[in-house]
Amino acid sequence: MDRLIAMQVFVEVADLGSLTAAADKLDMSRAMVSRYLAELEEWVGARLLHRTTRKLSLTSAGSDTLPRCRQMLDMAGDIQSSAAAPENTPQGTLRLTFSMSMGQTYLVPLLTRFLKRYPATAIDMLMVDRTVNLIEERIDLAIRITNALDPNLIARKLAVCHSVVVAAPSYLEQHGTPKTIEDLALHNCLTYSYFGKSLWEFEKDGVPVSVPVGGNMSANESSVLLEAAACGAGIALQPLHAASGLLHSGRLRALLGEYRPRELSIYGVYASRRQMPAVLRAMLDFLVEEFSADSGWEAPVH
Repeated sequence: MDRLIAMQVFVEVADLGSLTAAADKLDMSRAMVSRYLAELEEWVGARLLHRTTRKLSLTSAGSDTLPRCRQMLDMAGDIQSSAAAPENTPQGTLRLTFSMSMGQTYLVPLLTRFLKRYPATAIDMLMVDRTVNLIEERIDLAIRITNALDPNLIARKLAVCHSVVVAAPSYLEQHGTPKTIEDLALHNCLTYSYFGKSLWEFEKDGVPVSVPVGGNMSANESSVLLEAAACGAGIALQPLHAASGLLHSGRLRALLGEYRPRELSIYGVYASRRQMPAVLRAMLDFLVEEFSADSGWEAPVH
């Protein structure tokens, strides 16, 4: 038995939830897929999948084995990619996903520079404000601002994202300026649906502190809340890079400078290192280079 192929079959069946779908993707017969699974189970010494007429599901042993199989396949892919790297030239289409606000305020100019550097490449962008299933939607790379990574995915840290509490002068003139984070509970706070919906977290003198917040406006797109804050709708917690232009123009004021909002990290997230295309490797290296060169972001510590 080729154990690497058997592991690849198991991973594809687990990801796709179907022997037939895995067989189609791997260009194998369904019988061959079943044979590889049976041989892998014999080698492991445990049943990996519950098989019913309606669906497949992982057994406890399967759940333990799946990430190890991914790791083994990734290591094999790294060896192959490393050997082929000198002759690889980035080419082909890369399918990316990221939030609308991240794309509009920062990523699109970077991607334009990438395409000029590598003229044999193309980019297909999916800009949505939800967590995309990379496998189901055929995504090569997701750019995510988060501190909660999916353990089944590979992530490369690109930068650290700092945030700032902001409000328009007109709002502060009418409602007063908060002096402590506890004061935020008394203000109209504009909240982001996917992060800090009802609790904003800070650090002061190395001590974590948090405050419950709420208001009459929330959204799943942070740039909408940024513009609403600039129009005087309330107080918002925003990425510093996104808010910097409005802060410099005076449309917004930074608040509570002695409190440091919880940091988030920016990651490039992808499904596997196995046979990583040269265009994906080039994109990751390019993004690390661009984020590190921009003083608006803090470079990650490696």
